[in-house]
Amino acid sequence: MAEFINKWLLDPTVGKIVTALFAIIILIAIVRFIQRLLSKKIKDTDTRYRIRKSVSFFGYLAAVFVLTIVFSDRLGGLTVAFGVAGAGIAFALQEVIVSFAGWFAISFAKFYKPGDRVQLGGIKGDVIDIGILRTTLMEVGQWVNGDLYNGRVVRIANSFVFKDPVFNYSGDFPFLWDEITVPIKYGSDYNLAREIFSKISNELLGEYSQRAKSAWEDLVKKFLIENASVEPMITMIANDNWVEFTIRYVVDYKFRRTIKDKMFMRILEEVDKNKDKIGLASATFHLVETPTINVKLDN
Repeated sequence: MAEFINKWLLDPTVGKIVTALFAIIILIAIVRFIQRLLSKKIKDTDTRYRIRKSVSFFGYLAAVFVLTIVFSDRLGGLTVAFGVAGAGIAFALQEVIVSFAGWFAISFAKFYKPGDRVQLGGIKGDVIDIGILRTTLMEVGQWVNGDLYNGRVVRIANSFVFKDPVFNYSGDFPFLWDEITVPIKYGSDYNLAREIFSKISNELLGEYSQRAKSAWEDLVKKFLIENASVEPMITMIANDNWVEFTIRYVVDYKFRRTIKDKMFMRILEEVDKNKDKIGLASATFHLVETPTINVKLDN
């Protein structure tokens, strides 16, 4: 027994395994120390997250480099064994492999990045972490109206980028087109209504229009796309019940609901100031009572 233990301890392969484990433990300790040190020094959340992910990535590379050096003299003999085992592993872990390939594509093809608002596999939310196998979202919508967090954290396999469309609300153009409709009674001052809506749009959306114009110009240079107008647009149609104004505008994807609230508030204020000239329309239903019917029967 003692002879077996001595032989086992003196085995070069065992020594290499112990060396590799010891080196990996030291690397893990160094990576965690650097991450904690940087977390205390860096206050910006986005910068701190990116540096932590970079440190982890270089830690993985260092571990692979150490293992390659330690087992360099045995890699040649293990090539055939790895080849046979690799086929079985690839079949059994095909979803994991595709997810890893998805992480590689996300990292270098720039499908999205932490902080972007995306829709993956029918789930919409803000990207809060991109792992090697999964992307983590803070979900918005569902039972909560508007583009607000519902408190649910969702983890989606990175393989989705190869299977389903990836909707990015904040990638190359971090703005969305939105619109509201305002029904106006027939007989109102339509020119005054258009003037009021234009003034409110420029007041609340002027900053977004300037920023969106610059971002759209960069998009036109990058893709084959028309040079669309990002200025607020006001159109009018007449239907059976009222005249309907539509205000179409560009807004930051995170403030769509907030801007819509401010737009309606300002519109109601201005209409109240000019209620003798402009009236908001609404659907009304008049219920008519059935007239009394007298029935006289002759005997």
